[in-house]
Amino acid sequence: MPLLAQYLAVLEAERGASRNTLAAYRRDVDDFLRFLETSRTTVTSARPDDIVSYAERMRRTGLRPASVARRLSALRGFFRHLVREGVVTENPTDHVDQPRTSRPLPKTLSRAAAAELVEAPDVRRPAGVRDRAMLELLYATGMRASECLDLSLEHLNLSAGYVVCTGKGRKQRLVPVGEEALERIRAYLRDVRPTLTRKRDSGRLFVNGRGQGLSRQSLWTIVRRAAASAGLRRRVSPHVLRHSFATHLLEGGADLRAVQVMLGHSDIATTQIYTHLGSSTLRAMYRKFHPRA
Repeated sequence: MPLLAQYLAVLEAERGASRNTLAAYRRDVDDFLRFLETSRTTVTSARPDDIVSYAERMRRTGLRPASVARRLSALRGFFRHLVREGVVTENPTDHVDQPRTSRPLPKTLSRAAAAELVEAPDVRRPAGVRDRAMLELLYATGMRASECLDLSLEHLNLSAGYVVCTGKGRKQRLVPVGEEALERIRAYLRDVRPTLTRKRDSGRLFVNGRGQGLSRQSLWTIVRRAAASAGLRRRVSPHVLRHSFATHLLEGGADLRAVQVMLGHSDIATTQIYTHLGSSTLRAMYRKFHPRA
């Protein structure tokens, strides 16, 4: 098995890396391998100077510091794997400094704009009922786009008012769902989803006209269309709803660690980026602070 394919297999098997993560690692490491080919160098003979030359080439081509840092991070992991496997004796990235990057502040919507966006789909149409339910759920839970698309019917507990999200590393977490989102999901499950799954039912919560799970492109299109209908001139992605969810909870006084749990962040430092804007049980806290609970 080629070295890169072997490394990706390890990431998937041992760390539970998602398809998107594996694809990103493949692109980043493969770009370096092509660079080595042009330099007539192999992976096993790569030296720190090769890593530095590669980083300089990325900078000259105008790649942003954050992108350079991401690719170098992928190479560090790749070479650590090669050292563990005995393919190389030293990691050439150990002697290369990681470029400093300033982390951008998350883009968010105001509470009013978020409400206008999730209410934008035309619920007189079946697709509008589905889209409204999905947007409400995204804003109600702060889940990632991939987590929403991967939801199955069994992941949703309407009576208890929570959803089970499967995040990075296949780690699962319970996230409360506000009553507005629950009401819209009930309407979708009752009136629309059965008509979409007459011929085939994939088991996914949100499906297209063929009963199959929606694609990432479909979700992005739904969010962009809703933003346009709501009169929002800025570019809005599913992740903006995730950022807005976290920001609005913290603005209302929610506990940072509780928001960390709901977002599925393994490190609270990741959640702390939201504090620039500025509980007895998780569900009680959610109902107290989320604007649409």
